Amino acid sequence: MSEPSLMLQPDIAVMYRDALLEDVVPFWLTHSLDRECAGYFTCLDRDGRAYDTDKFLWLQAREVWMFSALYNRLDARAEWLDAARLGADFLRTHGRSPDGGWFFSLTRDGRPLVQPYNVFSDCFAAMAFSEFARAADDDEARSIAAETYAEILRKQDAPKGRWEKSVPGTRPMKSLALPMILANVTTELEWMLDTATVEKTLDACVSDVFGAFLDTGRGIMRESVAPDGSHVDSFDGRLINPGHGIEAMWFMLDIADRREDAGLARQAADVIVNTLEFGWDGEHDGIFYFLDADGHPPDKLEWDQKLWWVHLEALVALLKGSRITGDERCRTWFDTVHEYAWSHFPDAEHGEWYGYLKRQGEPLLTSKGGKWKGCFHVPRALWLCSRELELIAKGL
Repeated sequence: MSEPSLMLQPDIAVMYRDALLEDVVPFWLTHSLDRECAGYFTCLDRDGRAYDTDKFLWLQAREVWMFSALYNRLDARAEWLDAARLGADFLRTHGRSPDGGWFFSLTRDGRPLVQPYNVFSDCFAAMAFSEFARAADDDEARSIAAETYAEILRKQDAPKGRWEKSVPGTRPMKSLALPMILANVTTELEWMLDTATVEKTLDACVSDVFGAFLDTGRGIMRESVAPDGSHVDSFDGRLINPGHGIEAMWFMLDIADRREDAGLARQAADVIVNTLEFGWDGEHDGIFYFLDADGHPPDKLEWDQKLWWVHLEALVALLKGSRITGDERCRTWFDTVHEYAWSHFPDAEHGEWYGYLKRQGEPLLTSKGGKWKGCFHVPRALWLCSRELELIAKGL
């Protein structure tokens, strides 16, 4: 008789929760907080020392959201609220351009470095100020979140605005990234939005994700498609980003769960499994970063790297898929991804998780943070996984 799935073992939820509370959160509390200028250091080497002090708004906002969410949803610890406030105060003082957009990066003391060239800074800022408003009972933060969300909806048809570098009309394409993140942002801000806006936006996100980006022949998500959803035979048009596709599916599972939509949940679970079957490295294990839909060489030179967030999002998606749909394939894949992730990414000596592995599984970089990796994917996934595992154990 085969061993029961890891997700059914009683100590597995404790493993995730302990890693969150005894390793990852303390790492960021110890090394990330900029007590002098406010905000956070995110470019941290292996043992937590800052090697660059520029502040990237995606990561600043995500860390505000993370500490606010821990305070709101796990335990109302004063140190977590204080950490969230450190970032929120920095962002409300320095983060927005005169026209209301959110910059991409700032100097340590808050001078703008890179213009607000796409809508994703807005998305993470809206999430940050929404969650912080709940934690701190801060009316100004709530207003900032509401204003920013309205800007996101206004920009969604042209997310880069005047910063768009492609030539209009030659090869128009749209990206999975916006409807997937908009679904998550809307779910996060639901507490402060009117019901009609929430349902209309979520309906549009679900319709776009499955109507435009689903490659029905393969059962996986395309990263970019033509405006009518047709496939474009080009590097961008053939690009498959397994991590994005899987992350998008747990956003869809959250919508299915709140709506008790079994059909949507099954469709999302199918895509998760199909994506793992397509994107798994059969030679060295782990999930590829990028692939070409037709098997051609990808234009992304980092295509065969194994990234922290891809595997963490897969763990979250598989647990949600198993709990909501009961799909046995999700349990089997959870065991596989869990074993790979926990045997390759955590740094037992200095704490936290490596972000970037070579294809064979050795660390490519030993840093714990940088321009793209901060206090977000690791703690969020550990918290969500521990919560899902507890619900599964209770049969909920």
